[in-house]
Amino acid sequence: MKPATADDLAHLVGDLELVPSGSLHDVLQRVGGGAGAEAFGQALVRSELVTGFQLERLLKGERKGYFYGRARVLYQIGAGSFARVYRAIHRDTGGILAVKVLRSRYANDLEKCRAFRHEGEMGHLLRHPNIVAIDEVGEEDGSSYITMEFVEGQTLRELVKIRGALDVPRGLDLIRQLAAGLEYAHRRGVTHRDLKASNVIVSATGQAKLVDFGLAGVDESGDQGLGRIDQPRTIDYATLEKLTGMRNDAVRSDIYFLGTIAYLAVSGTSALRETRDRNERADPTRYRSVVPLGERCPELPKPVADFVSRMMSLDPLERWQTAADVRRKAEDLLGRDHGSRPAEAEAAAAAAVRGCLMVVESSEQAQKMLREFFGRLGYRVLLTESPRRAVSRFTSSPPPADCLVLSTHVLGPEAVDAFNSLASDPLLADVPAVLLLGSKQEALGKSAETDGRRRVVRMPVPALEMSQLLEALVTSRQ
Repeated sequence: MKPATADDLAHLVGDLELVPSGSLHDVLQRVGGGAGAEAFGQALVRSELVTGFQLERLLKGERKGYFYGRARVLYQIGAGSFARVYRAIHRDTGGILAVKVLRSRYANDLEKCRAFRHEGEMGHLLRHPNIVAIDEVGEEDGSSYITMEFVEGQTLRELVKIRGALDVPRGLDLIRQLAAGLEYAHRRGVTHRDLKASNVIVSATGQAKLVDFGLAGVDESGDQGLGRIDQPRTIDYATLEKLTGMRNDAVRSDIYFLGTIAYLAVSGTSALRETRDRNERADPTRYRSVVPLGERCPELPKPVADFVSRMMSLDPLERWQTAADVRRKAEDLLGRDHGSRPAEAEAAAAAAVRGCLMVVESSEQAQKMLREFFGRLGYRVLLTESPRRAVSRFTSSPPPADCLVLSTHVLGPEAVDAFNSLASDPLLADVPAVLLLGSKQEALGKSAETDGRRRVVRMPVPALEMSQLLEALVTSRQ
């Protein structure tokens, strides 16, 4: 039943143990038990006791979906046809986690549930700096879930889409890291079987991590003692192995697809023709028609092009035979001068993309929209729901982000007050900031105090216009 009053909502929040009782009581006293549920909810959001995502569910009377095992869900950060992914807090340690939850429509599909749990169980076996760590695999209120390490960053596919091809040192360092993670998994008898750019996450510090061992297999020779688990391969793996006459050639198939990741990283273009059509993906000519990397990018050093091409040889016997071979060769190439900064330094600098934005917005749906919008512009996004807390964080050194973005969508005058407070505080006078106004909030903009470092933008705004504005504001502080 949907809560109608503040008292109704307080009882629901208390029953769910979302907020400490003392804090809940304090806010309820301030707002009044007879106030509307939404007004009380917004007060809880402003006090950072609940998130916009949680409030939307609470106002619908939802009693599930707030906790999965030891994780308390904050908001959704991604979704696919198979599962949703949420940012969460570990209830015991307070650490940040990601929670992957199987969609409810698959709750009674035993095969889908088994495959989902298999992903978590495979990942739980592996603890390596270049593999996303799995914390817990379980079921909550009929929903299967996996909690895992949260990585602040983006997939390699997203990174290349924004930035284009990586320079040679950074590309080699990324492959070195992925090969190290794959080497670790292979030594334990675990093969990935679904390597692709969207299953590689690059953190804000340039660390590359493999994710999603959903189709992973365990070989009976592995040191985990689990025996062999037969798992389906992707169409891509199956087609490659049928073409080469080497069925179930999981280790060398992983190396081939690691090669496609390397190809994309250093060329900015996919080696294989991209398609969702199953028949096209099962067509062997897709593999025979790969443009050689040396032809695609003649400016690449020949040793680098040869290195990647060998990973992608159609003859499995001509490929690098182990992930350790790939790692050692990448390390060897990194030791040569390719006319750029050392790979680690370049990776850390480039992973920050064009800069970092702290975005203040309390609506979960709007948060998702803004994260995607600014991500497409090449910015890493930190989200928070409290304007006051966001402003205070910019008094630290170094600052948490290059620019503060405040949305009036739900926060209204509170966002404007925080925006105006920057100019009056000597510690904050040089902080670049943007105030985002909704299409019907023009009156709010009239009370905003703007100058060369602080601007008001009415949404929606063309991507190019916002990109140019942010670049100018971020540059002004440097």
